[in-house]
Amino acid sequence: MSVGTAFHPRTADLNVKQQWREWSGYLAASAYADHHQIEYNALRESAGLIDVSPLFKYRIAGPGAEALVDRLITRDAKKLTPGRVYYSPWCDEAGRVIDDGTIHRLDDGSFRWTAADPQYRWLQMNAGGLDVEVEDVSADWAAIALQGPRSRDVLEAATGESFADLRYFRRRATTLGGIAVDVSRTGYTGDLGYEVWIPADRGADAWDALMAAGRIVTARPVGMLALDIARIEAGLLLIEVDYTSATHALIADQAYSPFELGLGRLVDFEKGDFVGRRALLDQERRGRPDRRLVGLRLDWTELATLYAAQGLPPQVPGAASRAAVPLYDGSGRRVGKATSTTWSPILKQMIALASVPSRFERPGSTLRMEWTVEAVRGTVGATVVTLPFFDPPRKRA
Repeated sequence: MSVGTAFHPRTADLNVKQQWREWSGYLAASAYADHHQIEYNALRESAGLIDVSPLFKYRIAGPGAEALVDRLITRDAKKLTPGRVYYSPWCDEAGRVIDDGTIHRLDDGSFRWTAADPQYRWLQMNAGGLDVEVEDVSADWAAIALQGPRSRDVLEAATGESFADLRYFRRRATTLGGIAVDVSRTGYTGDLGYEVWIPADRGADAWDALMAAGRIVTARPVGMLALDIARIEAGLLLIEVDYTSATHALIADQAYSPFELGLGRLVDFEKGDFVGRRALLDQERRGRPDRRLVGLRLDWTELATLYAAQGLPPQVPGAASRAAVPLYDGSGRRVGKATSTTWSPILKQMIALASVPSRFERPGSTLRMEWTVEAVRGTVGATVVTLPFFDPPRKRA
């Protein structure tokens, strides 16, 4: 049975249609407004508050904390000084991605590790020989993703201090309505944004403070439907959708290396040994991987033609799709799959994330994507484009 997060006493009344979904045992709002595009517009034009409390969170502390983090992630943890945040994948011994998430170095030298899937057992298994404490603090900390071009205005109004100097992927402690919180310049929307980490027992009070400050820009609570569109536009991965965790893969083709997911830039072979390093070195020596994650832009004229053949005007899906859809080459042979598909309101394009053979990774390569109208299967042209689809300068400014 799913339960409400620390913000549920506030979000329950805001979710007028009571549209909920399950996320790691918690209730997560699908949408609050009459239509999720209203919330999407807040993310891209103003500011939105997203309850991301169901993320798994771990505290890693002690003399061996840095060594454990460095043993697991593909990046150099020794460079992760207090105040900095990493985004990184971590792999099994075969070099296949288990999960991806953020690792925050806190002011006392400990780490806050966030993940989509449970990682406590994996962290403990790899802590052998180290003087380190691993604690699951998922229920102790609530989290709000404050995202959008006016998010800084809201945060500054709520805290009474400037955040103009908090750089991308940095963090610092502050107070919010008298509550000690931690703020990181991170998010899952590809826009200017922050994540606020709040003691769970003060969650409702912190929500009130942010919502009150958000009135200056008409900030809105935002659900998962709007977030899904934003993260696809940003080219951001969703586990068990755009890739399968190595711990859940049943066959070899279901498991992905960082190089196959566009995360090769985050693999640091110079830092020394880490779980999966040997396998990833072998992959690098063999050259580019057999498949790549790419962005696709669908041909709108061809889409309209498929609908016209059924006597219908062209339509766009009401929500982003997480269903895998076959991709074909020019000869009609299946060569890959689109993993996440959505209509982008800001780009006015139908876009998708896709896994394709490496020979199609070059921008401008053309494929055919399966598209069904009134139970009649067809295909539409899909052009490979550079990720992310949406990358405003304000994200890093």
